[in-house]
Amino acid sequence: MNSGAGADRARGRGTRSDPKSDPKSDPDGVRVGPLEWPEFDESDYWSWDRVQGRVGASLFTIWLIPNTVQALELGRPTAPVLALTLGYSAAYLAVWWLAQGWPPRHRIALVAALFVLGIGYELVTGPASSPAVLAFAVSATMILLPLRWAARIGLACVGGAALLSWLLQGRLDWQDILILALITVTTLSISRISRLVTRLHAAQADVRALAVAEERARLARDLHDVLGHSLTTITVKTALARRLLESGAPQERAMEEIRDTEELSRRALADIRATVSGQRRGSLAVELVTARAALRAAGIEADLPRAVDDVAAGLEEPLAYVLREGVTNVVRHSGASRCTVRLGARWLEVVDDGPGPAEPAEPPGALGNGLAGLTERMAAVHGTLTAGPVAGGGYRLRAEVPE
Repeated sequence: MNSGAGADRARGRGTRSDPKSDPKSDPDGVRVGPLEWPEFDESDYWSWDRVQGRVGASLFTIWLIPNTVQALELGRPTAPVLALTLGYSAAYLAVWWLAQGWPPRHRIALVAALFVLGIGYELVTGPASSPAVLAFAVSATMILLPLRWAARIGLACVGGAALLSWLLQGRLDWQDILILALITVTTLSISRISRLVTRLHAAQADVRALAVAEERARLARDLHDVLGHSLTTITVKTALARRLLESGAPQERAMEEIRDTEELSRRALADIRATVSGQRRGSLAVELVTARAALRAAGIEADLPRAVDDVAAGLEEPLAYVLREGVTNVVRHSGASRCTVRLGARWLEVVDDGPGPAEPAEPPGALGNGLAGLTERMAAVHGTLTAGPVAGGGYRLRAEVPE
């Protein structure tokens, strides 16, 4: 039952299809692309764990102090040495405390500045330094740039440091080269893992949001189905009881309708509680009994099945909801004098002989809440829902699940 059921009756066939997924796409949505810019979760930027991590990374700048002191002891120019030490350290600290939220062009500028400062620091400090001091610039590359860029820049940096060592010293400084290579590989691996963790957290948040949305949709759909039919039947029965009392009919007949209404109200309340807790299950046999009572109260001749034993396993619940919605719409909108329900092992059909509402509540082509909810229920069991006028007058609602 819904306010747009009249529109449901005015259209032919309504279906709902799922979007086609790209087989080449990432099914889990957590793969880190080689050219993808890293994203950083800023929601817990000042959490204790993250602050601890940034403080720990910042402490690595202490590594520059022995080189700087040794360079000053060797008589290297004081101002350039100190300026480059402070500048290199400040740029490295900016990687951890500022740059993670910067746009790509600013990150590139910072990485370039780190390499310039690092190379300048190595040249100014002379023999007191080593190619390994470029590890700060390499680390920034792994953290701020796409993985493919970072890997290539890191490889070029290690190769360049080896070549420079060979040209300046006539030999390879294996210790410093290996340290730089190890730092490159380690920070690249840590960066990739960090990005995966960030994507996983985002995926988990999406899953939680989708679960909440799905639960809300389920609750709305079930409440619509439960309350729609129950309130429609209660309205019809109370109206009948009122007419009986006004016409002077025997009081016992009116009291029978009132007692039925009271029982329907209790049942509806129990259904709502079960729906909210997710424990409600549709029963086709119960819906047949309820449908017969609702049609009788509305003065509509009912031709209903007497048994549901032949219904295939697993299909009784979705077909029960189809029956409930179909009969509710017949009572509310059809103006019919007769309603026929046919039932098979994997299908159910509700047909009436009514003209339908004079003015549909919704524009043609728009599914009302009732049929939209039924389409979703049938799609869940790989079934289809067909709704439309019948030649010669009337309306048919048919649900079917192919074998």
